[in-house]
Amino acid sequence: MSDTANILAILNQQNTQLCELEHLLKDEYEVLQHHNPSKLTDVNKLKNELLIKIDETDKLLASNTQFIEDKKNGLYADELHAIENILLSCKDLNQVNGAVVQKSQISIERMRNTLLENNTKSTLTYDSKGKTSGGLNRLGIKA
Repeated sequence: MSDTANILAILNQQNTQLCELEHLLKDEYEVLQHHNPSKLTDVNKLKNELLIKIDETDKLLASNTQFIEDKKNGLYADELHAIENILLSCKDLNQVNGAVVQKSQISIERMRNTLLENNTKSTLTYDSKGKTSGGLNRLGIKA
């Protein structure tokens, strides 16, 4: 296989991997919306495995001197542009998913504080970070 054909195969592989990542990020969003922790664990495992593969493909391209030279000469512009567009889409999807997670954490913290206030008013204290804590755990008693 010639160097050009080999490089094109690697670029196509990277494009495919990024399309898979984009799909997984969309799946992750759906899972986050439906509050399904077991499915979220599965999606994150697949996402981590895919990110490792993408990183390996990046390193393969970065170490290919022919690719670096060809890229400087303007070759593979269409392929690289397509990859960049998918990468930008993945970045946007990841930011949306991060915002969903952050809002969920705030909601959980608010609910936790409400439960603590309602159930343990007499033992409610604040920790060094200003978060509420209380109940029997503070006294070293576990149920």
